[in-house]
Amino acid sequence: MKDSEKIKIAVERCKKAFTLKPAMGKDTAVSKAKIVDGLACQITEGNWKFSVDMPEAIGGNNTAPTPGVYGRGALGSCLAIGYMMKAAELNIPIKNLEVEVQADFDDGALLGTADKNIPPGYLEVRYTITIESDAPEETIMHLLDEGDKHSPYLDVFSRAQKCVRKINIVSTKNQ
Repeated sequence: MKDSEKIKIAVERCKKAFTLKPAMGKDTAVSKAKIVDGLACQITEGNWKFSVDMPEAIGGNNTAPTPGVYGRGALGSCLAIGYMMKAAELNIPIKNLEVEVQADFDDGALLGTADKNIPPGYLEVRYTITIESDAPEETIMHLLDEGDKHSPYLDVFSRAQKCVRKINIVSTKNQ
């Protein structure tokens, strides 16, 4: 079975299941980030573990990618995966697909030295899709538009999310 056929069957199965039982599509993901050395963090979610750090110039040890690398990678890979899922579903042959993500930022906002109107996050995010396919341009554009419309991380990057902060303070005073 070709990869695209395997993907198509899986997508169709999930769409049918979520249509019949919408609750099956709902879940909560839990990741934990723990400082392990200076600014370096160990991230865990389920059986997955990976590291994050900052460059030496900002006080890190430069032992792992920054959070921004993972954020941009999450957006690019989510888009690429979504396009391939949609291509499989629509029987559109794709020979090669790549998504490049560029993000402008001002680290002065992170450190509090930039103008107060400059946000600490991205100022602009751009993504470029390079797709190799024999399908007509109109078909490819439909595929990409549908992929964008259903991309979880394009949504996260494009729409403000409700963020709820909870705090647990553990005192070490009497230990």
